[in-house]
Amino acid sequence: MTLIDDELGPRPGPAGMPIRAVLVCLMVSIHHSGKATLAEAWRLAAFCLSPTAREHLGLDADRPPADDPHACLADNRRFYRAFDRLTSLLDPARHDRRTRLPQHQADLLAAAWEDDDPGHTRKRDLLQDLVTALVLTPVRWGKGRGHLAGFRGDVGIDTTAAPVFARPPRTRRSTGELIASTEITAGWHHSAGAGPPEYGYSATLTVAARTRSVLGSFPQLALGLVLDTPHKRIGAGAITTLKPLVALGFPTAFAVVDRAYTDQQPAHFAQPARELGYRLALDYKVDQRGVQGSAHGALLIDGSLACPLMPDRLATATTGLDDAAIRRPSEELTALITAREPYLLRLKQNANADGAIRFQCPAAGTSPSLTCPRFDRLHQRGPLRPAAVDLTDARQRAAHLAAKPRVLPPQPDLKAGELPKICRQHTITLGKDDLGHLDQFRQDLAYLSPAWIGTYKSVRANTEGINGRLKGHDLDLGDPKNRLAHGRVAQTILVALLVTVANDHFLDQWRHTQQPPDGSDTSADVLEITAEQADRMPPPDRSRPPPIP
Repeated sequence: MTLIDDELGPRPGPAGMPIRAVLVCLMVSIHHSGKATLAEAWRLAAFCLSPTAREHLGLDADRPPADDPHACLADNRRFYRAFDRLTSLLDPARHDRRTRLPQHQADLLAAAWEDDDPGHTRKRDLLQDLVTALVLTPVRWGKGRGHLAGFRGDVGIDTTAAPVFARPPRTRRSTGELIASTEITAGWHHSAGAGPPEYGYSATLTVAARTRSVLGSFPQLALGLVLDTPHKRIGAGAITTLKPLVALGFPTAFAVVDRAYTDQQPAHFAQPARELGYRLALDYKVDQRGVQGSAHGALLIDGSLACPLMPDRLATATTGLDDAAIRRPSEELTALITAREPYLLRLKQNANADGAIRFQCPAAGTSPSLTCPRFDRLHQRGPLRPAAVDLTDARQRAAHLAAKPRVLPPQPDLKAGELPKICRQHTITLGKDDLGHLDQFRQDLAYLSPAWIGTYKSVRANTEGINGRLKGHDLDLGDPKNRLAHGRVAQTILVALLVTVANDHFLDQWRHTQQPPDGSDTSADVLEITAEQADRMPPPDRSRPPPIP
């Protein structure tokens, strides 16, 4: 409300119904009925609240008489106008949202959501700030109570459809003129499944997830939300949801995304995500698997840098495989993926301030993962002195060079000056732009390895689970009848309210299953609050404020 009040400022004339009252009644309506409709919210405000509650929200203490249609209509109009005041305040392209405009006029208005005009940019940023503040309110509450102490920073990011109750553009039969939709920035959202596309917006959600190796429990909350035109600014939307998490002090671990994000240019998603401290776990399309490119002579194979002399059978193990073969890898494919591991370059030093990373040749170092005649020749490594090996000790047997794979260079081999950089040096430094557009494929786990499977599949399951719960029986983000208000600003606010209430439900459900009935919350963070805020804080055994009397 501070953001809204600062933007609204002092205005002449009657104050009208408080915007805060409208938003609170919408949230209560979502909590009880699952609907984010103004009609349900007004009925709740007009006929279901006590005089004390109405006074607390800044409404008239007396309800409108139910038997007076004129009084009810006047009160209803005031309620609707308060919401319109909010949407008009935040809309960079204000227009009559009840009229279907000619498509060329709608395109001019829709450009305000994408151009670089400072005024339009400020409005868009303010709207996103409101969405972030709403969605993160239950998250801040859960973090302050210590409920997210087990969260290790792994997040899943996905885009789901948010259909609207509006018709798509059509051609007028009488004149042949193309008429726009009332939702001028909506579009067709195509999901990865076989279902038909849905007309509306795309909601980018970031979810608190866990991998198989993480112990402990924590509520899987939605940590961020961005509503946008389908299939536009996919990477930028994901980064928008990640930035506030770093500011909140959450740890950063793996960001797990599907193939829509793998297709993004590195500057739009991969590089900003790494700059925020996240490591990436990615999947690929059929034509993206296998050998993807090279840098400094090292091969980029399924997102990992590898020795240029890796056997072709291993390098092309995933080339041309369809999704079914990847989801359920055969024993042969699993064996080939395991055999790749010794040939992968090892991380020598994490990214510096410029984003440069150092990788080490697998034949270098005191514990090489393979033997290479080329490396021995260039770096004058002589035969090692014989050492006694206890053949009954599996670790000693595996550590001996004779048990490790041996690289087979071509005969005759290249001259020293003709060899790739990775073969001439013990380590290489991979700059931020050394891979060019191929950097979008680089990830931090070996593709289809047990570590990748334990991270990627677990987090993706968490992500799809949140999507399913948001489109479930109690709250259904996928039903446009639950969000009837027109306009992108209205849809953004209503979706944010739905996700906020859903987060509150997730917190309550987790507490009921994970905490003993007589247990009390313990705060993990010391929160500095004012006396006025303390008066509104719930007691320690509640996850949200007590109901208004």
